[in-house]
Amino acid sequence: MKIMKYLNKIATSVGSAALAMFLLTGCEGADLYSVDAPDWISGKVDSIAAEKAAAIVTLTPTPEVLGAEDNSQDWWSVFTDDVKLEQGKTYQIPLTNYGGASNWNNFVIILRNEAKDFEYAILRADNWGWGTGYAGEESDAYFNKSTEEGRDWATWAKAMSRSQCMINVVPSGSTVDIKITMVGADGVTYTQNYLNIDNNINPDDLYLSFTVDHSHIVFGTPVDVPDSNPASMELKGVPGEVLVGSTFEEAMANVSAEVTFEDGMTKTIGMDELQIEVVPDFQTVGTKTLVVIYNKTYKGQNCDKPLVATKTFDVVNALSAFTETFVVPTPLVLGKEDNTSAPWYETFTNKFKVNPMETKVISFTNYTAGGNNWDTFLIRLSKENGASYVVVRSDDYGWDGGYAACTHRFDEGRDWAAWLTDMNGAKVTAYITNNGDGTADIKMTMIGNNHTYTQEYIGINTIDAEDLYFDVLVENAHVVFDNKVGAEDNSTPWSDNPVCSQNFRVVPNQVATFNFTNYSNVAENWNNFMIILNGQSLNQYAVLRADNYGWGSGYEACSRTFEEGRDWAAWKTAMNGAKVKVTIANKGDGTADVKAVMVGTNGNTYTQDYIGVNNINADDLYVRFSVDGSHLVFE
Repeated sequence: MKIMKYLNKIATSVGSAALAMFLLTGCEGADLYSVDAPDWISGKVDSIAAEKAAAIVTLTPTPEVLGAEDNSQDWWSVFTDDVKLEQGKTYQIPLTNYGGASNWNNFVIILRNEAKDFEYAILRADNWGWGTGYAGEESDAYFNKSTEEGRDWATWAKAMSRSQCMINVVPSGSTVDIKITMVGADGVTYTQNYLNIDNNINPDDLYLSFTVDHSHIVFGTPVDVPDSNPASMELKGVPGEVLVGSTFEEAMANVSAEVTFEDGMTKTIGMDELQIEVVPDFQTVGTKTLVVIYNKTYKGQNCDKPLVATKTFDVVNALSAFTETFVVPTPLVLGKEDNTSAPWYETFTNKFKVNPMETKVISFTNYTAGGNNWDTFLIRLSKENGASYVVVRSDDYGWDGGYAACTHRFDEGRDWAAWLTDMNGAKVTAYITNNGDGTADIKMTMIGNNHTYTQEYIGINTIDAEDLYFDVLVENAHVVFDNKVGAEDNSTPWSDNPVCSQNFRVVPNQVATFNFTNYSNVAENWNNFMIILNGQSLNQYAVLRADNYGWGSGYEACSRTFEEGRDWAAWKTAMNGAKVKVTIANKGDGTADVKAVMVGTNGNTYTQDYIGVNNINADDLYVRFSVDGSHLVFE
């Protein structure tokens, strides 16, 4: 009916001949106004085109550069000038975004009123936003948000640095639509939509501005992003062990490469973009070398010079079944506190059995009289009846039957005088391993006041694998075993520099076990133990709480579960005094599984699992325990 109405109007005005020509050209799909027509038709077309053009407004907000160019600008600290949005117009804002470290470290769009006391929406680039005006609460209930399917967030976050973006804002009565197109530095186009933003309170009092969060943006025509050749490559997810007979696809499913380009940009490259070879073969038992080649620029073109990286792994008949168990010897203070305990064989802790294929781990603070290198702790391996296999010191010396065959080594270039001074107050972690084949290893890490030292005794022999025990001794020294984290009144808060246990290593293909009692102030669910997965230098992979929550680059991919039907109020009370067992499995492929079993003071058993924590360097996985309004006592 609408089409016929307009056709009748044209026929009445210009006559049947013109109408026939109109219909003919329309049927052919040509330009309807390419034939001669009355001036009023051409004028109307020009008017409609001009009206349409006038409805599209390209904005360049001021200032044209928002945020510090080193991305140090704090959240909500700088803003562009507010621009009033008019109904019936489409606003286009081109910009170049320079992203920061996380998903949210990019541009942020603000819709609010002129008085700036009512925010319709605060919208990030990463499918997250909220409004604070309605009833004063923060909520995303007043609009719909969506992004392209299957977005790889880690890749997207990196690509957003130097991304070329177009923001389209369309006010339409009581709602506003915002559509965002982002061409990443990787050449991939990403989208982000925020639709039906509720603007019902006052559609004519609508203003647009931008802010940043440790990022910066440059408004105007986006600049072209230059390409870059790869400069270095680090392999991730290579398993330490592969069971013979496994397919290559199964074994290397988690392999990727972290490629750094000449301009400093990084990208995670998956298996499908890598050329991979195994030397000498993949079918037989033995040590193998994985050779990986990458030959693309940042934008995916052939690079000037391909990168090559290698990493070794073992093909084995049976996967290792090693476990690590963390224990606390008694007494908690070994030796006289004035460091006069002598001779070495008179003062010792209780003994712990080390089962075949097991590592026992202890941590303590060492204090010394400082007279001689040997005035520190000692570790003895023995049978249950006390017959000694070996006694070793922290200063590269030992004795008894198992000592002669072992390889003993310490950090190169050790300054012994400085070492002895550093050992007064040094934080020590010792690993005692029963290899299950008649040999044992002892490894020590000693963090002094000025330097970190290592001492290893590898291949101690003459061991009966079924009858291996260890204890700790001192000579002109004393040690304090670290069994508590946090103040006993549960006043220790979580912070950016949290109170923590020592840093315990979890080696590839092993499962580490910790046992402790958890005490809480019972104020909130999170006032309990915290598990921090990190590297030796404390570079963080994930922080995991007792109550099904966490954060960090490795946290996002993990699946987290707890027992069905948990009564959170009862759980919170039962956690004050709960007996907790935590296991951490280093899968050897860049992932870890963390499980906690908590026996509450009400007799109920609770569980918490974090399966598949990723982005882990399997050769550099350590764990620390921390607290938040709680404290822990290890057993």
